[in-house]
Amino acid sequence: MSARKKKTPKQRKPSPPRPLMTREVTENDPDGLRVVHHRVVDTLGRMREAGTITPEMHDAARDFQAAFTIASLDRMPSASLVLVQPPGTRGSGDLSDAQVGARERVGRAMDALGGISSPAGSCVWHIVGLQCSIREWALRKGWGGRSVKHEQAQGMLVAALGVLAKHYGYGRGRDRR
Repeated sequence: MSARKKKTPKQRKPSPPRPLMTREVTENDPDGLRVVHHRVVDTLGRMREAGTITPEMHDAARDFQAAFTIASLDRMPSASLVLVQPPGTRGSGDLSDAQVGARERVGRAMDALGGISSPAGSCVWHIVGLQCSIREWALRKGWGGRSVKHEQAQGMLVAALGVLAKHYGYGRGRDRR
């Protein structure tokens, strides 16, 4: 009698974990009905917890995010990148002093990253400023309108946050700009 080898089921390679921007949470409401909520997942916080970025990179990203929000750039069409309007031009009176200052901070940070058309600038503008997911930026926007792989996009973000941390003066024992 010949010995037969047992067939083992083909094992799939586990797919790499996908970063989630929202997480489903199922709960029961007061009436006992199941309700699914979508909770936002903090990409920067997850990267910090995983050790992918340093606390300084995380704090620099939060500073940029705060300035971006104060500057109201999240409501601005991406085609219009005039960060600060010269005094006396149409619309300059619509901005508060805080917004003008925040736009100047964002503009200096973008200059340090090489501008919005650079890989680092585009990555930080969309992922940190506009709060797109890394995957969304990589597939839809990418650098110069070309999609990039998720792993490359994450590497670009990490490098850009390192530049941003240096720009803001983190890790040098000095005050931030």
